[in-house]
Amino acid sequence: MEPQRLLALYAHPDDEILGPGGAIAYYARQGARVDLVVATRGEAGEIADPALATPENLGQVREQEMRCSAETLGISQVVFLGYRDSGMEGTEDNQNPRAYMNSDPAEVVPRLVEIVRRLQPQVILTFEPYGGYGHPDHKTIHKHAHLAVDAAADATYRPDLGPIWDTPRLFYPLLRRPTWAAMKERMAGHNLDLSFFDGLEERRGQGWPDDQFQVTLDVGAVTQQKLAAFRCHATQFGADNVFRRLPEAEMAEVLRYEYFALARPAPPPGLHLTDLFADWAAAA
Repeated sequence: MEPQRLLALYAHPDDEILGPGGAIAYYARQGARVDLVVATRGEAGEIADPALATPENLGQVREQEMRCSAETLGISQVVFLGYRDSGMEGTEDNQNPRAYMNSDPAEVVPRLVEIVRRLQPQVILTFEPYGGYGHPDHKTIHKHAHLAVDAAADATYRPDLGPIWDTPRLFYPLLRRPTWAAMKERMAGHNLDLSFFDGLEERRGQGWPDDQFQVTLDVGAVTQQKLAAFRCHATQFGADNVFRRLPEAEMAEVLRYEYFALARPAPPPGLHLTDLFADWAAAA
C-alpha cells in the first residue's frame, strides 16, 4: 500500500492542537508522514506567565513550543512561512505590513504549491472559512490553502515548482458544540469557573455548522499525546487555561473524538467515515 501522507496548513503555533491534534498523533503513530506549515510564529499571542516570555521574544519562544508539540505528536517537519501574527480582528497588529492577513497571495501561494507538489499528501487539513472564531490569520490560511491546492493540480501553473499534484482530500477539523458542552458539564461537576463559556456562541460567529461533517475519528489511544502537546504551548495554555482545568483523565474523554468536514471534493450525500484515508466505496 502507498504510504499515508498528511499535510496540515495552519496560521499559528498551537493551531495544530485544537482541532486535529489527535488525528496528527494517531496517523503518525501508524507510520504516516505528517508535515505542518505554520504561517506565523504567533507573535501577537497571549503570555500566560510573564516568566515564560516577553512581547519582544514571544515569537522565538512560540517557535520552540511548536517544535516541542511537533516532536510530541510525531510531526515529521514544521515549515514556518515567516509572516507576522496579525492579532485579533480590529487590533493594532492588523496594521503591520508583515501581518499575515496583509500578505500577497501571489507571494504565499507559490510557496504552498511547491510544498504540496513535493510532499504529495493524500490529505490536507486547514481551517474552515471562518477560522473557528474569526481570527484574520485563520481565514487567510483557509483562502491560501484552497488556492494552493487548486494551483498545485493545474498543469499550466508554475511547472518550475514540480510535477502537478491533485490532492485527493481536503478536510476542515472542527470543534463542535457537543465537545464544548461536554467540557462545560464536567467542569460544572467540579464547581469550576464557567465564565469562559459566556459568549462562546458569539465568539464562534458564523462558524461551520455542527451537523456538516463526514469523519468521526476516535483518537482515544493518543489523547495523552494530545494533552502533552497542549502543555508544550505553555505561553498560550497556562495552568488556568480552560483546556487544563479538568483532571487529565476527564479531559482525555472530552477530547476522545475529533470531527472533520470534507471540503474537497464535495462529499456525496450521507457519507460518514471513521478514517480520513478510508475508501469511500468500501464504506458505502
